[in-house]
Amino acid sequence: MAYQTIEVKQLTPTIGAEVFGADLSGPLGNQQFQEIHDALMENQVIFFRDQKLTIDQHKDFGRRFGKLHVHPNAPIDLPEHPEILVIKADEKSKHVAGEEWHSDVSCDIEPPMGSILYMHEVPANGGGDTLFASMYAAYDALSAPMQRFLETLTALHDSSKAHYYRVKATDRSDIQFPNAEHPVVRTHPVTGRKALYVNRGFTLKIPQLKRHESNALLEMLYRHVETPEFQCRFKWRPNSIAFWDNRCTQHHAMFDYHPHRRYGHRVTVCGDKPFLRA
Repeated sequence: MAYQTIEVKQLTPTIGAEVFGADLSGPLGNQQFQEIHDALMENQVIFFRDQKLTIDQHKDFGRRFGKLHVHPNAPIDLPEHPEILVIKADEKSKHVAGEEWHSDVSCDIEPPMGSILYMHEVPANGGGDTLFASMYAAYDALSAPMQRFLETLTALHDSSKAHYYRVKATDRSDIQFPNAEHPVVRTHPVTGRKALYVNRGFTLKIPQLKRHESNALLEMLYRHVETPEFQCRFKWRPNSIAFWDNRCTQHHAMFDYHPHRRYGHRVTVCGDKPFLRA
């Protein structure tokens, strides 16, 4: 794809690209916005370096792509900015969010379209990379009989599986633990491509199958998602941004830097109900 206002450098032929020439702190012209959108559609996750954004500028950039999502049960660390999900770890952390492969909040009836993570502080001695996997590639690599079988199935996604540690939390009066049933294979509403849509973080079971059948099939698909050839790996630096399309990717946050500190803000863009177009 030809770009006029930005430069796009792919990380791998399958997924991921760095974008140069865009200052996300200010208003984007219509052409540059469209080219950033197109780069995301083409590469599934895009990365920006050396950005300096205030919280409001971060939110404004996200709003160009749609209404901002508020996480149903995560702590609201910045009460004046409920759309900001604070991503943090330090010497006291025993676990961090996103240690399992997942698509953000797939338990929602209308799961998020995308997420935009702006990392302020990274571990001094390295570590804390994020891995991204293409669910287009995961679907395409399956045999034709398996593809046809999966397209007849749905899966149950439940927040209580991923966010079990928040079930007894009392810091939010509006806390919720949504669940939803989605097709195992979904059609991307923009590209029209098919993507695998189950993940170890949120998916509970496939209701059309017996429990042992469901468990075995899901475990096979989870391991399939982890295939290295489907992935790219992003090494964070301070003031870097990753923008990923939740409809066709999964990601995994490496927690290999304890006891060092990692801190950033994420905004999440609302999406629509997953569907499969026959």
